[in-house]
Amino acid sequence: MPIVTFWNNRREQTGKTLTSVAVATKMAIERNFKILLISTGYKDPTMKNCFWVSANKNKNSFLGPRNNIAVENGIEGLSKLIKSNKIQPSIITDYTKVIFKGRLEVLSGYVGAPDKNNDENLQDYRDLSDCYVELVKLANQYYDMVLVDLDNKLEESVKKEILDISNVNVLVLSQRIVSLDSYNNMKNNEKELVGPKCIPVIAKYNKKTKYNKKNIMKYLEEKKDLNLVPFNTLFFEAAEEANVTEFFLKLRDIKDTTDTNYFFMSEVLKLTNAIITRIQDLQMKMR
Repeated sequence: MPIVTFWNNRREQTGKTLTSVAVATKMAIERNFKILLISTGYKDPTMKNCFWVSANKNKNSFLGPRNNIAVENGIEGLSKLIKSNKIQPSIITDYTKVIFKGRLEVLSGYVGAPDKNNDENLQDYRDLSDCYVELVKLANQYYDMVLVDLDNKLEESVKKEILDISNVNVLVLSQRIVSLDSYNNMKNNEKELVGPKCIPVIAKYNKKTKYNKKNIMKYLEEKKDLNLVPFNTLFFEAAEEANVTEFFLKLRDIKDTTDTNYFFMSEVLKLTNAIITRIQDLQMKMR
């Protein structure tokens, strides 16, 4: 089954995690896929805040109850099973948060132990980081689609292996010149990273700037249409208040093309479809 990794090669706030959340949610609503969204973050609550408030509040979603089984330390628990070779693909779901029953599950990132200092927790995170590769491979046997939010704090060897085993890599860029220059540099010097399975996307996009889509495509010398995830205030607020699913369901059938929410929803759908189409195209070429 396909693996899709969301990544960037710079330590900047590009909106990578929220892009993975938006695609996962939209894909779960529009497609009949069983999806696992994996956070590889270190003590980063961004993804968790999108979907649930806390581990002790069993908040229901529109399409089924959200579980509370080992959610806060999902990767820590799974890493112990992986290292001991006592894990089966179906067990992964016991450590996830169910967002849409049968459609979308989320595995939160490393939380850390409250009785350890930051250096100790960071070392533990690095010690278990190798488990992410095996986790992604195992999840690929059980879910229809595995989406990975790749954190830059992971060891370089781990990041490279996850990018290598992925079917599609979504390179999340910002509108900053330094981010665009980095992409151009990769096209010239690291072509293996931006080959056929790479989909560049501009996240937190603001069209009211000279660095708009048209000018960015010209600057990057991109002939293919460029994917965007526009900045959207309501989505940003929903991501802070565990209301992302409600946000997407409410605006699913928006028709007013002059509404900024329509622009956001249509671009997220466009990116979602682009990912699926790229997977299908690459699979056809391999036959």
